Amino acid sequence: MANDLLSALKVYLSKVTDGERTPAEIAAALNTWVRESGESIKSKIEEEVESSVSKMGFVKKEEFDRLQAQVDALKSATQAAGAAKTSTGKRSAKVSTSKKAPSKKPTKTASAAQGSKKKSSVKKAVKR
Repeated sequence: MANDLLSALKVYLSKVTDGERTPAEIAAALNTWVRESGESIKSKIEEEVESSVSKMGFVKKEEFDRLQAQVDALKSATQAAGAAKTSTGKRSAKVSTSKKAPSKKPTKTASAAQGSKKKSSVKKAVKR
């Protein structure tokens, strides 16, 4: 970079001393050269920063905003679908709960009932 600048200055200086160009033309040419060099350096820096940042796993703000919009759209679609399911789900839940059979109390088995009768008849016989 420094070599390019020095060589460009030497060329322009020799043109001024030879009378090929005026100092104003040389100044305009140098100004153009500096602007183009600055743009070139800027683009190289941007490319290097982009590659380094992508290697580290970062994304650009524009990419993040685009992905955020997609996530928001998916969330709203999911919520809309979920709301439709819950409204139909509530109806079916009401129907299914009303069809449940009432719970029954356990009843005595026949052998247990006879066993209790035998005990009471034995007690009566002992008392007599």
